[in-house]
Amino acid sequence: MREPVAASDRPIRERHRPRAPATPAHRLTEAADQRHFRAALLRWYRRHARPLPWRPSPGLYATWISEVMLQQTQVATVIPYYRRFLAQFPDVQSLASAQEADVLRCWEGLGYYRRARQLHAAARRIVRDYEGLLPTRFDQWCALPGIGRYTAGAILSIALDQRHPILEANTQRLLSRLLALAGDPTSAAHRRLLWSWAALLLPRRACGDFNQALMELGSTVCTPRAPQCARCPVARHCAALAQGRQAELPGPQTPVAYVERQEVAVVVRRADGRVLVRQCGEGERWAGLWDFLRLRLDHDTLTARALCAGVHALSGVRVGPPRELAVLRHGVTRHRITLRCYAADCRRAGRRRAGVQWVTPAELGRLPVSVTTRQISRLIEP
Repeated sequence: MREPVAASDRPIRERHRPRAPATPAHRLTEAADQRHFRAALLRWYRRHARPLPWRPSPGLYATWISEVMLQQTQVATVIPYYRRFLAQFPDVQSLASAQEADVLRCWEGLGYYRRARQLHAAARRIVRDYEGLLPTRFDQWCALPGIGRYTAGAILSIALDQRHPILEANTQRLLSRLLALAGDPTSAAHRRLLWSWAALLLPRRACGDFNQALMELGSTVCTPRAPQCARCPVARHCAALAQGRQAELPGPQTPVAYVERQEVAVVVRRADGRVLVRQCGEGERWAGLWDFLRLRLDHDTLTARALCAGVHALSGVRVGPPRELAVLRHGVTRHRITLRCYAADCRRAGRRRAGVQWVTPAELGRLPVSVTTRQISRLIEP
């Protein structure tokens, strides 16, 4: 999983290597140790790197797609989506000319749908501003929707071997252990220091391989729990290992404060078998996706009358008494959601609200929806 770490800074210059930042005692201060570290890491990577569909670099476009998909998502999950996405949208022109609904449908199930919408928007901007030619400068990539320092550096170093450091979840953990840095690895001070070291250790050539090697080592050897130090090609440089602290470093992150939410989804059916769906608007959780009518009702207000009133307010449709279908529990970022699902028959269509429409089961199957919406749709299959 690659989790971009927010930071704003310029890429390092080719002729000026930064000095070693001030850190606790470690084994990477001397230039000779840094050279050995780079050589050992690259040698290991070229022998042991997993054969992934985006290796070796498939070019700027496919590298961009893979890097966005890998944000906060496991490699094994991404692989089939990556292949399917490139089969449907093989270049920036085909992505830019596609309908957003088609892009979202291809992304369905991968989560964090904002990434897909930003990919689509960035592709359209590339076609508009760069005549369909993918940018080759760091600042150009950072100006595109959904692209930050990490993603821009990863794309350009992997696809073009430009000299840009990277920092994401795996390299953040790996560098913290190499330097024996205690404390919350997600803190701003900690990240600033790690960005400095990522720049310091970067070689002058084979930057793409080096960056991928750091991520690969963090993902497969220097794991969050039970790191496999005996297999590590750079163990001699690890201050945490020398101090016997590899299991406790980096320190614990600030715990996520989860929010419990109660929600209700109502499947409204018409006599001809069509169901009512609504497209989520800008600023909503699943903007651009279609969903059944979803309401915010807690246990105190969850009554048949409240459900019927909520359906009418959201859609303009009057329904009969709702029937419970199931209770689903799922998580979305920091929310832990209990979703109570109901079915109700249309009594009077009335004047439908904007963004609401009736669809057949076949049409629903072609619309981009969330995983929970797809689950609910299976509950009402004949």
